[in-house]
Amino acid sequence: MIRTFQTQSIRNINAIMMKAAVIYQAGGPEVLKIEQRPIPTPTPGQVLIQVKAFGLNRSELFTRQGHSPNVKFPRVLGIEATGIVASCPSNEFKKGDMVVTAMGGMGRDFDGGYAEYTCVSAANVQVIKTELSWEVLGAMPEMLQTAWGALFKALRLTVGERLLIRGGTSSIGLAAAAIARNHGGYVTSTSRRADRDAFLKERGAHEVLVDDGDIAGKGGEKWDKVLELIGTSTLRDSLRCVKEGGCVCMAGIVGNKWSFDEFSPMEDIPTAVNLTTYSGGPDEFMVTPLEELARQVKEGKLKIQIGRVFKLDDIVEAHRVMEENSAGGKIVVLT
Repeated sequence: MIRTFQTQSIRNINAIMMKAAVIYQAGGPEVLKIEQRPIPTPTPGQVLIQVKAFGLNRSELFTRQGHSPNVKFPRVLGIEATGIVASCPSNEFKKGDMVVTAMGGMGRDFDGGYAEYTCVSAANVQVIKTELSWEVLGAMPEMLQTAWGALFKALRLTVGERLLIRGGTSSIGLAAAAIARNHGGYVTSTSRRADRDAFLKERGAHEVLVDDGDIAGKGGEKWDKVLELIGTSTLRDSLRCVKEGGCVCMAGIVGNKWSFDEFSPMEDIPTAVNLTTYSGGPDEFMVTPLEELARQVKEGKLKIQIGRVFKLDDIVEAHRVMEENSAGGKIVVLT
């Protein structure tokens, strides 16, 4: 009788608890702690998602390092998640629907995707009907919404325009190259390594340049649009790469630097060149055609470059790899 009671108690605990990676203080990768936490309970207007996979993002690295003062610890990080609907009190979605979510305060204002379950607003969830592996689906939400939004909302890329992607081997850079080429743009991607030429051309680039920090100094025809993914360390040079009337969009910080030490707009922004940014909030996420992009992935028209795949228990090592920039593509974590 006692043995039966204990077994039943364990089952009840397992039914209401989940595994999560929790951060209590800023620091290195080791500050991410795996522990058991109660499964959140959705209220009307929310969706409880059983997380199957999530991608890692550099904003989470900066939060972990203590560079997001508005994020209060303890916190379950993770600005995106992919999985299946476990519960939806208002019936916006059916139990078992395959869904993706990103942004909207995830991992910042409330606990995010680094867990077996996450609870989010139903207004910030998209259903994906195209069947793909969890690894691929887990790589998609934030990466594709950033690539698509930067190209079409911020840069307003049109057919035939010349696009320079600064930081072409990043996961967003690779996705943007394929999307832009499929759209009819002429794509030039950059890399610090000459041996990445074939790799980048296979993934959408028409042309590859070795980035020594002075692309503008190489001469030749300028670009209509520049997608700046390295950050402020190359932004001044990117501004000099654009034709009059063209635009530079800063949408990444692979170079790990948020701001300029000194910036003089009159000197640093050439006449008639436009500078914008893209960060992508809930509204931008919801207008990203993720189902259409998933179909393109399924049909082989859009390649998703996955660098490394980890289990949730290995989140510390996953963050180390992200910090070293050694993954060679999107890092995905499976629960």
